[in-house]
Amino acid sequence: MQNKVDVKKVSGKSELDQVFAIRRKVFVDEQNCPPELEWEFEDESTHFLGLVNDIPAGAARWRMTDKGYKLERFAVLKEFRGYGMGKALVQTVLDNLPKAAHYIYLNAQLTAIGLYEKFGFIKEGPQFEEAGIQHFKMVLKKES
Repeated sequence: MQNKVDVKKVSGKSELDQVFAIRRKVFVDEQNCPPELEWEFEDESTHFLGLVNDIPAGAARWRMTDKGYKLERFAVLKEFRGYGMGKALVQTVLDNLPKAAHYIYLNAQLTAIGLYEKFGFIKEGPQFEEAGIQHFKMVLKKES
């Protein structure tokens, strides 16, 4: 049986609670990120909930910063990795950005660089540590 992967923009408190539960499990419990670093800029972010067969499985968000549009907090529960959820989250978030979005960027964990490269993101600058995890800043290169 084919698994149904779907991503939707969060539209209420119960969906946002599911997003936060996924992020807590992936970032705080699994990757040992400090909880105080995990929950910031929530009110100014546009959040997304990923579902596999209607079961909450992934989360992501974007927000506008003084530099441009930052994609953040991509998380997929361990039991749903390999289902295409990461790819679906990135595509949905990119599709949701304003048409005039300029300078789209993110901070990618090393294990996720290949995923973002498939969408046209390229590494920019040196490797750095964030919340105890190695990252690269990546910027979306649009065709001109």
